Amino acid sequence: MPLLDTRVPAVLLRIDRNPFHHGTLGAVRSLGRAGVEVHVVADATGSPVHRSRYAHRMHPPPSPGAPEREILAALHRVAERIARPAVLVPLDDASAIAVSRARDDLAPSYLLPELPGALAERVADKAELAALCASADVPHPVTLVPDSPARAADDARRLGLPLVAKWSRPWLLPAGSGLRSTQVVRSAQQARELYLRTGEAGSRLLLQAYLPPGPDRDWFFHGYADRSGTVRAGGPGRKQLSWPRGAGLTAVGRWTPNPEVRALAERLVDALGYRGVLDLDFRRCGATGRYHLLDFNPRPGAQFRLFADSAGLDVVRALHLDLTGREIPDGDPVAGRAFVVENYAPFAALRTAPGGRELAWYARDDRGPGWAMWALWCRHVSGRLRERLAATAPVPAPRAIPRAASRAVSSSLTDNEKASS
Repeated sequence: MPLLDTRVPAVLLRIDRNPFHHGTLGAVRSLGRAGVEVHVVADATGSPVHRSRYAHRMHPPPSPGAPEREILAALHRVAERIARPAVLVPLDDASAIAVSRARDDLAPSYLLPELPGALAERVADKAELAALCASADVPHPVTLVPDSPARAADDARRLGLPLVAKWSRPWLLPAGSGLRSTQVVRSAQQARELYLRTGEAGSRLLLQAYLPPGPDRDWFFHGYADRSGTVRAGGPGRKQLSWPRGAGLTAVGRWTPNPEVRALAERLVDALGYRGVLDLDFRRCGATGRYHLLDFNPRPGAQFRLFADSAGLDVVRALHLDLTGREIPDGDPVAGRAFVVENYAPFAALRTAPGGRELAWYARDDRGPGWAMWALWCRHVSGRLRERLAATAPVPAPRAIPRAASRAVSSSLTDNEKASS
């Protein structure tokens, strides 16, 4: 008997337009390799995902920032085409929140975890997360929420510089605004200027104490909380390289046992009554040694395939098993296993990996997305280089007009032209 119930298809939903979201491909491969029919509701324009042999069908997604009714309409159209219940897997925060809000409306067509109330929205909201961590006794960096430009400057001085500025609901940031979900702030004036863009950002500005990065300080935890609240699959991982360096996504990660990180994740799940897939980011304080929770993502993290255990289980497969009423097997952790995103860490992808490794894009049984990614990435990088060169190109200085030529030009002007020049 196959591990997963292959009679039940899966629908992957992603509203974000990032063509380099390797987590989408990871979910397609994880379920497709197990024999599940995989439907992808995401932008296929220029994305390598549509080249995967395991993607049964691509469907047009809702537009970025779409209202809930548009998201539901897109999912109902897919449900009508499939014509049988399917496991729904949101792959970004915006889709996870929309699906959680509309669970009752989607339930006849889609299988979903029973998540309490608006919990998905609360854990994804970075302002709410600070209060949730306090209630669960999980360390979290000191966070202030200013209510005016002057207060933002004062709070920056109180926290000490540098500090971290975050928008509480980064999925609402408008494309092309230049606003980043998280950035380091180095002056009180910079904090004040960020606050003045609150209306444009669409959510509250948070100022947070800065925990400096360093070796062995950045950790993450992926897991699946089943219907009983037990955390299954997944595990703790150490971020060895990020993109951008020091504050970005995981470019190289390694499955590393860490009982303290696991205990914090399980404590938070139990305190909140959370159900479903979760992706947590931690940073260890160099002064105290304590692990502080930085982010709680109510959906699979992009590097979730790192945690494929000895039974072939990962968090997406655990979700499918649990929602279709099948037993979730207990596999052994594969400590030391690595995950590498080739376009962000090409040299790491070429090194030997004694503990085993999975690449984000290339796979022997599914080569199309890897080749498509490199073609797309080369165009992306060359385009960025052209933009930078254009922005830094010196503007030619105006050439001086010889005095004789200047008199000749002046003499050829009419009286009206002289008056207007």
